[in-house]
Amino acid sequence: MEPSVGFVIAIIGVALVFDFINGFHDSANSIATVVSTRVLTPGVAVVWAAFFNFAAAFIVGTAVAKTIGKGLIDPSAVGPNVVLAALIGAIVWNLITWWLGLPSSSSHALLGGYGGAAVAKAGAGALIVSGWIKPILFIVISPMLGMALGLGLTVILSWALRGQSPGPMDKLFRRLQLVSAALYSLSHGANDAQKTMGIIVGLLVATQALFMEQTGLLHILYVPNADTIPLWVEMAAYSAIALGTAMGGWRIVKTMGTRITKLRPFGGFCAETAGGISVMIASSMGIPVSTTHTITGAIVGVGSASRLSAVRWGVAGTIVWAWVLTIPMSAAIAAITYLILR
Repeated sequence: MEPSVGFVIAIIGVALVFDFINGFHDSANSIATVVSTRVLTPGVAVVWAAFFNFAAAFIVGTAVAKTIGKGLIDPSAVGPNVVLAALIGAIVWNLITWWLGLPSSSSHALLGGYGGAAVAKAGAGALIVSGWIKPILFIVISPMLGMALGLGLTVILSWALRGQSPGPMDKLFRRLQLVSAALYSLSHGANDAQKTMGIIVGLLVATQALFMEQTGLLHILYVPNADTIPLWVEMAAYSAIALGTAMGGWRIVKTMGTRITKLRPFGGFCAETAGGISVMIASSMGIPVSTTHTITGAIVGVGSASRLSAVRWGVAGTIVWAWVLTIPMSAAIAAITYLILR
């Protein structure tokens, strides 16, 4: 049965709700270090992060959105029920891990949900295997890259500033951490908002026949292919994630900012800079990565630069388990949801 225009518009609304929850869930990634070092209060920090989440719309391209829109699932397997089931799977898993205070990946929850719903509809052949290689590899690469950059930056700066007085250096890095927090929030918006854009565009391409003859406001919903991301989709996605970030998620802030390792402004600057650079590299390559994985790796790298015992490896291990479970759990929830919708 052909879906209705209203149903498709409702799914777009659900996608933007996911984007909001993504920002709410991942706000901890953007502000945990700057809050734990007491450079900013939580209220000011989330506004700071939200502003730069949205600013990414005017700075970064749409390579990640195109990967999601046409590079993961065979277009013939994409439809309203698949997209809706994918979003529900990702939202449910995000809320579960938020409640438990675990910094799991909203990105991989969405990927898992999308893949699980598509397989439930058309079997494993619905997956474009080549498109999944980089996202899967970067489950490991992104935290390792963040860790390496965090460790390297900490060691290099510690050596370069070894003769300086601690007081002035602490004051300097409190100011620099505002810049590094802005960089990381910019990279977070750049990568994560684009995933929602890709989902929306994939939906509109799959249902383009509904909107081909529409006039007026509904005509903007006609998207013939996923090669171009409409401006309204970009603005809606960036606005939703920025608003979600502004609402904050304090449960995960405590895990990220205080339970993995103790950070000072110097360490916070190194972690945020390393995480921001890592995510920006992936975004420029069109690879949907987990900002959660990346900043966690960077924090671990900074903590281990002084001594390995500075990292609470038990907490880090619990977080890794959440990462491992994210794709299969969100895929399972989405697959069940699709079967119910069908």
